[in-house]
Amino acid sequence: MTGLGAQSLANGTAGMALLHIERAHVGTESWYSAHTWIKQATSGEITSADHAGLYYGAPAVSFLLHAAQADGSERYRRPIKTIDSYVTRLAERRLIQATARADHGDPATFHEYDLFYGLTGIAALLLRHPPDADILPAILRHLIRLTHPTSDGLPGWWVAHDPDRIKPTPGGHANLGMAHGAAGLLALLSIATRQGVAVDGQFEAIDRLCVWFDQWRQDGRTGPWWPQWITLPELADGRLRQPGPPRPSWCYGTPGIARALQLAGLALDDTSRQQQAEHALAACLTDPAQLRHLTGPGLCHGVAGVYQTAWRAARDARTRSISERLPFLAGLLDRHAVTTKNDGSLLNGAAGLALASHTSAHQTPPHSGWDSCLLIT
Repeated sequence: MTGLGAQSLANGTAGMALLHIERAHVGTESWYSAHTWIKQATSGEITSADHAGLYYGAPAVSFLLHAAQADGSERYRRPIKTIDSYVTRLAERRLIQATARADHGDPATFHEYDLFYGLTGIAALLLRHPPDADILPAILRHLIRLTHPTSDGLPGWWVAHDPDRIKPTPGGHANLGMAHGAAGLLALLSIATRQGVAVDGQFEAIDRLCVWFDQWRQDGRTGPWWPQWITLPELADGRLRQPGPPRPSWCYGTPGIARALQLAGLALDDTSRQQQAEHALAACLTDPAQLRHLTGPGLCHGVAGVYQTAWRAARDARTRSISERLPFLAGLLDRHAVTTKNDGSLLNGAAGLALASHTSAHQTPPHSGWDSCLLIT
């Protein structure tokens, strides 16, 4: 894959290059091989247009090149300096647009704030590699603004569009997931707080989001779970229509949400919050009814994402209840590794599966920091 498609972290060569960078860091592959993949990912003109975000274009390439530098080397120093200047200007433009939208009172969109292509993802990149400009605090202030209700009582991250083309939500919805919703906002603000990066109102915003998740938590027979999103009728009467938990996944479902809540507990030094989140994740990972739906290989909504999320959560957990489920999940990784051949992508295919399997095999945090693009660390 070359050109514009190559610079996609989700589905292009940029995502596949992350795997080869991680392998080069640990010595199981040469840096020459990793460089070949990086060259292919950057073979075309790299876009910093307004549709670019963490998973596409200049921010994706910046993430990739910084991952190659994670060992403290000077690799790609000059191109990083150039690409990061484009990322800063992109972030400034996107923030101006988002502020104007909010000031006008229009609903937000995924593109404005989410992890894949919005300000949450751009902030996640800037948090790891802070620019000289003060754009990161400004983005944090905007994301905090989204945690306040709008003038008509809707959550600030409410979107008027559907979550999916085949799943209409007339009147819009409030997304709860890590990729496009409140869990992503919560994880970012919590990670920033833990790293000592905070602006006025950040602790309160984390608490507001936690209260939102408390409000919509469903206490099922096998443990707590959360819906993928809240529709206008559900918000109006405070009653959920979804009959049971969605499939366990990083992007939607209990694993991603529970990790975000665990990070919030750690950020606020709230032991009770942390333990509740860890209980929810452990319960999900021992529920056969939920695990039956874990059929895909990928990071987004497959076993790779659940494993990597659970592995990170287990390292921070106060008990071994999550870590005790990792061998079972590792077995699922091995089974999918035999059959996942055609799709080499990061989010849904073999690259993400191989990276999670790499974590399983080495039992050390990724040297490249690749999983920071999932907001689980």
